Amino acid sequence: MSATSPLRPVLPPDIQARKGQVPLVVLTAYTTPMARLIDAHCDIALVGDSLGMVLHGMPSTLGVTMEMMILHGRAVVRGLARAMAVIDMPWGSYGESPAQAYRNAARLMAETGAPAIKLEGGAHMAETIAFLTQRGVPVMAHIGLTPQSVNTIGGYKVVGRAGEGEAVVADAQAVAAAGAFSVVLEKVPVGLAARITQNLAIPTIGIGAGVQCDGQVLVLDDMLGMFTDFRPKFVRRYAELGKTAAEAIAAYAADVRGRRFPAPEHGFADEASKGAKP
Repeated sequence: MSATSPLRPVLPPDIQARKGQVPLVVLTAYTTPMARLIDAHCDIALVGDSLGMVLHGMPSTLGVTMEMMILHGRAVVRGLARAMAVIDMPWGSYGESPAQAYRNAARLMAETGAPAIKLEGGAHMAETIAFLTQRGVPVMAHIGLTPQSVNTIGGYKVVGRAGEGEAVVADAQAVAAAGAFSVVLEKVPVGLAARITQNLAIPTIGIGAGVQCDGQVLVLDDMLGMFTDFRPKFVRRYAELGKTAAEAIAAYAADVRGRRFPAPEHGFADEASKGAKP
């Protein structure tokens, strides 16, 4: 199934069936307009908890709430006709127990209409992933750099170098065995990501993990260059919208201050002046 197919909306089994085939295209989306823009081109619209940093100016994802994910999740689902929405489980909503994870995952799906959720963690989350999938909650896993654990792992660093590689492999195997339909590999060395991808039965979706993954995901605002001062190594900018927007705002401000906007063509004549002679 291609991203331009007019067939039914994409569902988790479709994603799992794409293993080793045409790479999966994934972008984040947080609003209805952006969801509409990516719908024709992407297989998955990820409502990432990155929205806390991208849209709300938070220093990390840790302050994101269930209510925020539901609000943005609803907006994205409204904008999709084909691509599949996947919604991040926010920090603190699933780590306590499998039962807690199920309650919150069920709430996310019921209140947004999204067919799947994503959660961070490898082997230590396998029990929770199995609990969810056995109860009808499709799970996308996320291993390697897990931003919700940034304070524990010591920053946004590459995970899997030196002696860490086998632990990442074990995490990938554990989430697949637990029933995840796909797994995000974030900031994993390219050779290790290729090895995991080759030996794993479910699709891998890379972000800073090399071209051999079964798909790729980026934060939409990073890819569009909305931020002029933020350039992660693993992001290719396909536009510089932040620079364009800044220039447009400056031009608007100059026109207002110089009384060049609004011009006569932007206004409306009153009734008395409509029949007046020049």
